[in-house]
Amino acid sequence: MQAIRLHEFGGPQVLQYEQVPFPELKLGEVIVRVHAVGINPPDWYLRDGYMMLPPEWRPPVPLPVIPGSDISGVVVAVAEDVQGFSVGEEVFGMIRFPNFEGAAAYAEYIAAPASDLAHKPVSISHVHAAGAPMAGLTAWQYLIDLGHQAPNPFQPELHRPVPLSGKTVLVNGAAGGVGHLAVQLAKWQGAHVIAVASGKHEAFPRELGADEFIDYTKTSPEDVARNVDLVLDTLGGHTTGRFLRVLKQGGALFPVFLGFSDAEEAAKLGITVSMTQVRSNGSQLAELGRLLDAGTVRVAIDSTFPLAEAQKAHERAAQGHIQGKIVLTVA
Repeated sequence: MQAIRLHEFGGPQVLQYEQVPFPELKLGEVIVRVHAVGINPPDWYLRDGYMMLPPEWRPPVPLPVIPGSDISGVVVAVAEDVQGFSVGEEVFGMIRFPNFEGAAAYAEYIAAPASDLAHKPVSISHVHAAGAPMAGLTAWQYLIDLGHQAPNPFQPELHRPVPLSGKTVLVNGAAGGVGHLAVQLAKWQGAHVIAVASGKHEAFPRELGADEFIDYTKTSPEDVARNVDLVLDTLGGHTTGRFLRVLKQGGALFPVFLGFSDAEEAAKLGITVSMTQVRSNGSQLAELGRLLDAGTVRVAIDSTFPLAEAQKAHERAAQGHIQGKIVLTVA
């Protein structure tokens, strides 16, 4: 079969389209004929050798390797111990994340644990379904239900979502993959949502239900937003502490990426700061799938590229200002 592999770490040019062995079916797995692949930040973190992580956190990666985790496709084989999936059914999922065991989504076929999959929503395309898993599960596990008891690599205690009904939630990066789904999930839960993004994206989060919009290119959100119950900072990083000033006493700040360093100030203000690592979860994805099928939540597509042009897809990602998701199509 054809797949994208990297034999060395580096920029998008290390992504090579080539012939690779067909995946082996193991117990607990199904083989999926991939129709579309969602691309995510961990894909380019892997591609460059996890240079954004401290050296002691970088997982060993045997090369060559096929990157990617998010897929939508059709089941072509089922292990004898698997129930709930049959040959010919359409499925989608985030495969083997965050445990790096060669998820190998950038390929024509993938062997996937059945527990990582859900039936694809009938009313949406493979392209839209492939854009949903990682971004949707990240938003779900931060805002709705963590759904597992695995140790948290970012803090001693497990992350705990907070009730959203009647609360004010600010989503930073509201036009991005996680952000645009978080806006919709928060609205679904009954929150008043403030979306923060570039002004050129203003219509987008408003269409998704955002009640207020802040154009960060003109106004710093920490200068205008006040009495917020929860900030979901999908960008995170060392600047995420600035959102402490928009939160009310007893509020919560959930950064999606590492970098928060104002724990003392947060403690003085009684603000909970919490992170988690998104994990594969087929049952949660099935719940999200029902919302997608009903049109309660939708996945926006920034752009699509053929699998063979994965380099161009990563180049598009590097340009930033993504509206929704970038997806690879598999002929």
